[in-house]
Amino acid sequence: MKNDRKKETSKAKSSFKETLKSLGFALIAVIILNSFVLASFQVPTGSMENTVMAGDFLFVNKFIYGGTTPPTVPLIGILFGTEIEIPFWHTPGFAEVEKGDVIVFIFPGYREEVKASQFQFYLKRCVAVSGDTVRIEDKKLYVNGKPFDNPPGVMYYNHRENPDVPDPKIFPPGKPWNKDFYGPLVVPGEGDVIALSMDNITEWATFIRREGHEVEIRGGEILIDGKKTTSYTVERDYVFGMGDNRDDSLDSRFWGFIPEEYVIGTPMMVYWSMDQGPGNFFKRIKFSRMFNLIN
Repeated sequence: MKNDRKKETSKAKSSFKETLKSLGFALIAVIILNSFVLASFQVPTGSMENTVMAGDFLFVNKFIYGGTTPPTVPLIGILFGTEIEIPFWHTPGFAEVEKGDVIVFIFPGYREEVKASQFQFYLKRCVAVSGDTVRIEDKKLYVNGKPFDNPPGVMYYNHRENPDVPDPKIFPPGKPWNKDFYGPLVVPGEGDVIALSMDNITEWATFIRREGHEVEIRGGEILIDGKKTTSYTVERDYVFGMGDNRDDSLDSRFWGFIPEEYVIGTPMMVYWSMDQGPGNFFKRIKFSRMFNLIN
């Protein structure tokens, strides 16, 4: 009898170990798939209406721009409601981010933040890449002096900002612009040299700090990493993102450039959609949104 019990206990332990091993392999496979090939993204706001809607769940193609190792500790956000960031790296992609692409990216932080206070993924449309000049005149977007080819989902309201009234929240700080009358602003890229002076250092200080440098003003002179300078050489490529719901979107017009390395993918399709808030579960399901392709 004792031998039989020992055998049963041994089988139970072996079965438990095999189950744990299977779950471990499955978890690793999910992490790899989610990191490098395909991920899911829930649209939290209406800033990209009518292209995507709040409550849409999207499949995101991470393979096209190159996948990333997990930027946060896996499962911590699900279990504890907060993310713990870790260093991550990109694999080579098969395409570069282009004007017109809808992109999912790591939020770089608000205008005055060197680093975002909370890790989040954002969804916007890339309207300009490094070297492009962005200008908005009476709500109309121009890139390199030409009207931007808006997709069908872009929407505006009738209200227009007064061109003579600057928005104190606009990026970069100190510019006399607002969301409807903006620029011209050149999107920086790796190797670009920015001339610095006491007149424009406020515009560039946070940008330079985000690239990992210390910026000081001492005795009327600009110091970067403790050295006096009158210029700065950009270390990364950037893109400029805007929401398709142009009048109801906090985007690059308010918080600045997006490092290209922060772009993790492009959404392909809505696989599920549901109205947010309380109410009957089945009535909240938006069947008409399901399987819509994102352009």
